[in-house]
This record gives sequence, C-alpha cells and structure tokens, in this order.
Amino acid sequence: MRTTIEISNETRAKLVALAARRGLRGYSEIVNEALEEYLARAENREKEINEILKLAGSLSEEEGQKYAARVKEFWSRWEL
Repeated sequence: MRTTIEISNETRAKLVALAARRGLRGYSEIVNEALEEYLARAENREKEINEILKLAGSLSEEEGQKYAARVKEFWSRWEL
C-alpha cells in the first residue's frame, strides 16, 4: 500500500544510504521494517506495563521502603 509521510532531508539521506548499502533501489522496505519493529515494541510495552501494574500492592510497606532505599543508593553511585 502506498502512503505519504513527511521526513526530514537528513532522515531521507540516511535511508537512501542504508538502502544503497543493502543493495535496495528504494527505502520502503527499511521504513516498513522499522514500523513493524516499533509497533511490536509498543505492543510489548503495553503488556509489560499491565504485568507491572498487576504487582501493585504485592509488597509490604516495609519491603517497598527497603527496595526504594536500595534503588536510591544504586542511583547515587551512577556516573553520568
């Protein structure tokens, strides 16, 4: 199916270059591949969020505070 999208000149240039490296005449295949991957990730992200939300309330207040402290301590050592 044909459709029209607007992309920047820089993005188009990158797509053309990638298509050339792959030996393709155009970049439709690459765009379709990227869209399929994006949509699959979005679907998985929704499933993961729902799984996480199901865990709400599964820790006691004490356990929650303990893990929150561990996460805070971990992030305090993270180098940016």
